Amino acid sequence: MTIKTPITITQRWIQTVVIDLNLCPFARREVVRKSIDYRVYGGSDEEGILSALRDTLILLDENADIETSFLILESAFPDFRDFNDFQDVTHGLLEMLDRVGVYQLVGFHPQYQFAGTAINAAENYTNRSPYPMMHILRESSVGRVVASPADAALITDQNIGTLNQLGATEIAARRQACFE
Repeated sequence: MTIKTPITITQRWIQTVVIDLNLCPFARREVVRKSIDYRVYGGSDEEGILSALRDTLILLDENADIETSFLILESAFPDFRDFNDFQDVTHGLLEMLDRVGVYQLVGFHPQYQFAGTAINAAENYTNRSPYPMMHILRESSVGRVVASPADAALITDQNIGTLNQLGATEIAARRQACFE
């Protein structure tokens, strides 16, 4: 029996949702290479989260063999709107550390909702994760996979199509299974 921790649950989500449904064109490669860093921040204070994010950015700066990192916020931001607002603050940290263009931050949340979508729309599951988390990507890696905004839009459109075909009930069950 595997002990369920925020990291193992997140890893299972990445495998069964992100990779198995091919939602991210380079996730499989990084899982195979074991080049993903996972960190858990157990507090809920914004200063502590920013400090953990800064430490993660420094770790990536100092370790080129780590391709990407997930900062899992186990106890923070139960409300998606608060999390969404906080993402502006995290982008401010990138600016302050002069890391805009070096790293890209992508937010994931259990109740993620794209603007203009119904709360239970299947497409929201592209960013619905087991926990609130920040995914830190190297811009250079994103640039190798996504050469233009049109490429990014194509990936988004494919993901929406995949999730709509699967349906919100099935994708929610896949995500929930990560906890079992």
